[in-house]
Amino acid sequence: MEYSGKGDPARSLALLWRTSERASRKGKPELSVDRIVRAAIDVADAEGLQALSMRRVAEKLGVGTMSLYTYVPGKPELLDVMLDTVYGETAKPDDVPGGWRARLELIARENWSLYLRHPWLLQVAVSRPVLGPNVTAKYDYELRAVDGIGLSDLEMDSVITLITGFVHGTARGAVEAAQAESRTGLTDEQWWAAHAPFFHRIADPARFPVAARVGQAAGEELGAAYSAEHAFEFGLRRVLDGIEALVEQRAEG
Repeated sequence: MEYSGKGDPARSLALLWRTSERASRKGKPELSVDRIVRAAIDVADAEGLQALSMRRVAEKLGVGTMSLYTYVPGKPELLDVMLDTVYGETAKPDDVPGGWRARLELIARENWSLYLRHPWLLQVAVSRPVLGPNVTAKYDYELRAVDGIGLSDLEMDSVITLITGFVHGTARGAVEAAQAESRTGLTDEQWWAAHAPFFHRIADPARFPVAARVGQAAGEELGAAYSAEHAFEFGLRRVLDGIEALVEQRAEG
């Protein structure tokens, strides 16, 4: 697990907001913070966060490792800028028909897609937020989805935390399922086919009646013991229902 905000705060903020960028002392005018960050994101996307290092990014760019340090102080600051960069990918349309509920649903789906595009995001603890322009713009946009609907400022923040936290959890399940298939070489169907005879032996309906009944029904419907997509769709509706109940409660006074 990596942690955001580990780098030098002054240097991280200078990188995030691009308040300064020096020419390379290694004679590499084609280098820039943006190119270095994009290469780092490509490495993390393709190889995972565990493969990310200043040396690996330099290899990706075809330059010496030391040339990167003219632009980026180190890996902690680089990670902060990577986070801020990918958070800038979420769509932020101003006109979303359907009111606050549709706006929150869009936010949830944008965050879901972001995690699937960049699974390494799930390996970064962000309790200490990256104070970059894209993170700030994303938070402001998400808050505006529920601004003026009768919630207090704290409730608005809590609603966004609830939505993004739910997406984070279900996305982790989706990524883990995809990684299990790629790393074991078995699809869920193949894994279940191999294990089904043993489950039938231990899943005694007389001993575990509810688990046997519900497990069989869910397995037949989903084609697996777990479906991240179903968990996301079902859970999102229930989360939005709960927020709607709060909004109605506030409207009633």
